Amino acid sequence: MKPDAFERIIRFLLGASFGIVLFGAISIFFIFFSSGLSIAFLATLFFVIVSLFLLLCLDALLVNKERLKEMQKQTKLLEEMHSHILK
Repeated sequence: MKPDAFERIIRFLLGASFGIVLFGAISIFFIFFSSGLSIAFLATLFFVIVSLFLLLCLDALLVNKERLKEMQKQTKLLEEMHSHILK
């Protein structure tokens, strides 16, 4: 089955986000490195945790959309079975 535009966009964002997280973590580390190693490490850790949480939200959105499609298919099949039983 061909994915719709919404799914393609979410899948692209998920793929690109890992690169953005890696690049952002390195950038944040070097930006805060002048403040000290521990501050740079904590800022990078905070950035990575927040970024991965947002990635998890995107993935949950995609999973819930797929679950909805599957439930719609099952509902249609159950309605067909129910209509055949009643005949």
